[in-house]
Amino acid sequence: MKLKDKVVIITGGAGGIGAGMGRAMVKEGAIVVAVDLNPEAGAKVLAELQQHSPQSSFIECDLTKHDQLKNVVEQVVEKYGRLDVLVNNAHASKQVPFLETTPEHLALSMDTGFYPTWYLMQAAIPHLKKTRGNIINFASGAGLKGHKTQAAYAAAKEAIRGITRVVANEFGADGVTANLISPIANSEGVQAWAKAQPEYYEGVLAGIPMGKFGDPEQDIGRAAVFLASEDSKYITGQTLMVDGGSIMLH
Repeated sequence: MKLKDKVVIITGGAGGIGAGMGRAMVKEGAIVVAVDLNPEAGAKVLAELQQHSPQSSFIECDLTKHDQLKNVVEQVVEKYGRLDVLVNNAHASKQVPFLETTPEHLALSMDTGFYPTWYLMQAAIPHLKKTRGNIINFASGAGLKGHKTQAAYAAAKEAIRGITRVVANEFGADGVTANLISPIANSEGVQAWAKAQPEYYEGVLAGIPMGKFGDPEQDIGRAAVFLASEDSKYITGQTLMVDGGSIMLH
């Protein structure tokens, strides 16, 4: 098993890509702590995770309460004695044309995505140095390509890419890796978006060379397993495009 007994925190772990990564990781022996605002969804996902990893757990947390984020990490370390992997997956935003984007729209994206990533990394790195652990953050094609109506989301995602590279440089000598996944996945959110904006959805789908959206567990989850495992220990500061070829970095 690639992740046997590794302790993993996943934010936004109760649904979508977060839940998919959790499922993939417990099947490789990880102990997953799903962190999410939704306790009902959290209980449902935890029941699935514990079928493979009885020690896995759920923490209810509002990530916009930034003063509580250090406590999430400390809870995990107190319970399990270590932390091996931090996955900053959670992020909320609203699609709004650029000229209509307000400070409130920007705050939503930064408060749920950028700042939790920042503060959780600050809390986790001292523990990850002890385990020579891994950080997995999330980028987006919205930032890489500059998708219309996604200014607040794109700004936060590109800021996350920037600080991930800083962390990779500062802590590489300690054996801590920091990488990003930029996914396209058939999550619950994408399914809702397909119904709300079918023409835009079909346009995105047409731009994927592999002709489909990725599976949260089998595609995005397996990539996360790789970045959390010893197989990727000489990779850091990189953005891994798990998007069926939609964006080809060069």
